[in-house]
Amino acid sequence: MPLVTIRIARRATPTTAEQKAKLIAGVTDVVQAVLDKRRESVTVIIDEVDPDNLGGRWRDRDTTAREATPVGQRRIVWRSPASGVASTPDAA
Repeated sequence: MPLVTIRIARRATPTTAEQKAKLIAGVTDVVQAVLDKRRESVTVIIDEVDPDNLGGRWRDRDTTAREATPVGQRRIVWRSPASGVASTPDAA
């Protein structure tokens, strides 16, 4: 039984139930395709972490980026572990 845990920082604008459902469905699709597992055997846990419980480089980098980048120009950087290719889609 594949068990996937996703940790996300709690935000001022909460992650909606619909967003969580889409995240769970997408991760389940990936596990099914890559590991050839049945959908009903996949368990996905979303763990929302209070930002006050985060420290170190992540928090410092996040705070610096927010202060340095105007709200309308924020971008998310995602790097594929397999290919090392980075993409920077506009943040929603």
